[in-house]
Amino acid sequence: MRLDKYLKVSRLIKRRTIANEACDAGRVMINGRAAKASAEVKAGDIIAIRFGDKEVRVEVLAVQETVRKDDAAGLFKYL
Repeated sequence: MRLDKYLKVSRLIKRRTIANEACDAGRVMINGRAAKASAEVKAGDIIAIRFGDKEVRVEVLAVQETVRKDDAAGLFKYL
């Protein structure tokens, strides 16, 4: 699954366009490398997102095309 879509489906970022802009600005990393919005995400990847002076790091547990809002937190684990 594309990174921008995963960020939206998992609700780490509210909108896909905002996820796309964050990737273009270099604020999203996968496994320690800057990632483009089109980068593939798979289970076991570590995603780091910088929001201003705060950084959120998560481990991808599952990749699903669609998920209910209540179940979105099960797609990742905070590190």
